[in-house]
Amino acid sequence: MFWLRTELWTAEVVYTGFGTPMRRGALAVQGGRVVGQGPLEELQARFPQGEVVHKGKALFPKAVNAHTHLDLSLLPLYRGPFAGFIPHVLAHRALRGLEGAKQGLDELVRSGAGAFGDIVFKDEVMDFLLLESPLPGVAFYEVFAPNPLEAEAVFAEVRRKVEAWRKREGRVKVGLSPHSPYGVSAPLLRRLAEYARAEGIPLMVHAAESPEEVAFLKEGRGALAELLTRFGLGAFTPPGTTPIRHLHALGVLGPTTALVHGVQVDEEEAALLAQTGTKVVLCPRSNRNLEVGEAPLALYARYGVEVALGTDSRGSSPDLNVKNEALFLWDKADPRLLVRALSRGGYRALGLPTPRLTRGSPVDLVDSL
Repeated sequence: MFWLRTELWTAEVVYTGFGTPMRRGALAVQGGRVVGQGPLEELQARFPQGEVVHKGKALFPKAVNAHTHLDLSLLPLYRGPFAGFIPHVLAHRALRGLEGAKQGLDELVRSGAGAFGDIVFKDEVMDFLLLESPLPGVAFYEVFAPNPLEAEAVFAEVRRKVEAWRKREGRVKVGLSPHSPYGVSAPLLRRLAEYARAEGIPLMVHAAESPEEVAFLKEGRGALAELLTRFGLGAFTPPGTTPIRHLHALGVLGPTTALVHGVQVDEEEAALLAQTGTKVVLCPRSNRNLEVGEAPLALYARYGVEVALGTDSRGSSPDLNVKNEALFLWDKADPRLLVRALSRGGYRALGLPTPRLTRGSPVDLVDSL
């Protein structure tokens, strides 16, 4: 009789894509397939001839990079105050576009990502991702329009484009990204949120990233106010409240909305995000480089907020390998939270089905740290 060789793959954390990530867990592997999963001791009893193979820090379904700006992949890396990043992007705007998106997507594929969420600034990049991406994901069309007098005209044009692109969806879905609570006027934010909710379109918004953003929205002052005025965007009227509360008042929060960064969040706001089912995508290395602080991961965990991980752009992060975001936080947070965020959290933030490692799953679905 022919017996397949069995290996018991184990790591500090093992996650199958459902349930709770396991300490002292394992996957039983035979002939390129998963044939069992559970506590290591139980699998050793079931497969007494199985060889225990240590696979490092974690085993989990394919990682998701839930927030990228692929078209910025040719930009030099910026490190410095948050208010300097927008001028950095503008100074290198000639490098922004399709060629950067192509190189960024190649890097995502090489990193082993299972899916991605990308912020799309140019129409040609949306066309490229819908037609050519080998990875599943969501391409969020970015809207930056702080002048409320332009809200209806901008909305009509955005809707026209999105409806045309949605007819070409396949591996990649179309989403909407109102840039931020300060980059989009209140009436346009409300209109975009209502439209997205009615049509089942996922939303992604940069929010609560920096102290400068909070100061500007609450009091209309600070470095961000000066920056927007310098670039002729002073028509925006600050709402007099925090980013999260402002978005909630406009109906932007909800189960199909993902907020990116979420660093400047208090306890009441964390509860609000949990109650509305809003997801949060953390970009810890970008936060470090832009000097905005650290997201309150323990607070999110306490309130049950679904968290994902993203790299942000090559303009503020050294690479597009989202697993390096988890490694960056490995000694600062519960690793089980990070592994879930890398996998299930990312898929849920993008509204994509979560792969599960069950009996019969091919081992090429297994990712590792």
